[in-house]
Amino acid sequence: MSIVVVGAGISGLSTAWALTKRGVSVTLLEQGPIPNPLSASGDQHRIIRRAYGGMGGYQRRIGDAYAAWDEMWSDLGKKHLVETGFMLLSQEPGDGGETYRNGLIEGGYTLEEYSPSETAERFPFVDPGTIRFGGVSPEGGVLLCLKIASDLRDWLIANGADVRENSEVTSVDASSGSVTLADGSVVSGDHVIVTAGAWTLGLFPKLAVKLTTYRTAVVYLTPPADLREAWERAPAILDPGGKTDGYVLPPVPGTGLKFGAGTHRYKAAPNQDRQAKPSEGEILRNYFSPPFARIEDYRIDDVVTCAYTFTSDEHFFATTEDKATVVSACSGHGYKFGAVVGQKLAKGVVSGDLDSARRWLEARD
Repeated sequence: MSIVVVGAGISGLSTAWALTKRGVSVTLLEQGPIPNPLSASGDQHRIIRRAYGGMGGYQRRIGDAYAAWDEMWSDLGKKHLVETGFMLLSQEPGDGGETYRNGLIEGGYTLEEYSPSETAERFPFVDPGTIRFGGVSPEGGVLLCLKIASDLRDWLIANGADVRENSEVTSVDASSGSVTLADGSVVSGDHVIVTAGAWTLGLFPKLAVKLTTYRTAVVYLTPPADLREAWERAPAILDPGGKTDGYVLPPVPGTGLKFGAGTHRYKAAPNQDRQAKPSEGEILRNYFSPPFARIEDYRIDDVVTCAYTFTSDEHFFATTEDKATVVSACSGHGYKFGAVVGQKLAKGVVSGDLDSARRWLEARD
């Protein structure tokens, strides 16, 4: 069996990895370098956590995700996960922090809850006058994206996969299981798996009824000197509460302090507005006051733009037509499932039961 994988973000790399482990001949095509800084997987680090609020199907699947990552670490000979745990903050009733907390409690998972003063004592960057409570779980951390992509690329090459960087796919022929590249050449296989992220609609415009592409950005910061040690030992922050729909990843070794906000996104083509806008870093940073004190003392180091494909209900998406399967395991929360998504897709295409893979990805049970 031969499989063509289009897109070398985390889903494509993991799919190629899982297929190669099954003895399948794999051609992996990426429009840029691997890792590609423009892809949704091209950032420094991403969060992994169990809390999912009302999306209980994904909350229950985190165990599978951890098992898949452990298998990948074994193959790579390195563990690119820093287990920081994660924290929730709530500023007002019904906000994200409270929703995530309630989902954990309903699922029977551990969360240690703190009063505002207790939270600020443990994490002095928090302004206790702005929060209702804080909560910390030991299960969670940050995945080191750039190291994962680089090592997977090298592993695939060493294990016989045909990895082609700077090979842009311009069209996919589902009936023949082939793709055409920008240089006019054609690559064929028994099946094509498209994991092109925000570029999916350029290949399958009819899927615009299911998928929407957004542009957003994250900001990297240096905190005030007296708070640096506190941030270095901080957990990942899944939600700071309030209306920001934000998250924060601590500066684990080799990375910076990263702030991102769901409210900052807008509809855009994947190559649109990929340069940071004037004052965009300040805008992103200032979303986080409250709950963080002295926000203007945080120095802006970098602003990185991102492009994501979302479904209307933020569940993953997969569809198969003839000899092509299109997957969007994103909606802003897909990275943590990257390794297991690859395993499910590989199992599905080899067994001929891609519908089971689709049901797992959609996580509606």
